[in-house]
Formats: sequence, structure tokens, C-alpha cells
Amino acid sequence: MTFNTAESVTLKIWDRASLHETLDSAVSDLSSRHNTTTSRIAVHCSGPNTFTLSVRGDEPALAL
Repeated sequence: MTFNTAESVTLKIWDRASLHETLDSAVSDLSSRHNTTTSRIAVHCSGPNTFTLSVRGDEPALAL
């Protein structure tokens, strides 16, 4: 289950074996969509097996 907004993504991850891989992939995707580094992506456990990823701060985007 995935919920998308302009600045965040909420994921329901049932498979604990793929937890880190799924979160790493989602962080990379969100940072790419917002043209920023992965260190500006915040990950919060927002419920049982539910994680919300969001873009942090008002730092300028990376130049291409």
C-alpha cells in the first residue's frame, strides 16, 4: 500500500526481509524526484509496518 503527496510517500511494508531494501529504494526515488540528496529525506515509522518518507528543510535543490 502506497500513498503519495507532493512532498511525501507513505508505505505499508509487510515483508520484514525486504524492509531495508524497500526503504532505500523509496528514499532514492523520492530524492531523485525532488532533485535533492538522500540525506534530506526523513523516514518516520508512522504505524505498524507503516513508514512515511518526506523531504526535509528548505535547502536549495542541487544544480544539474
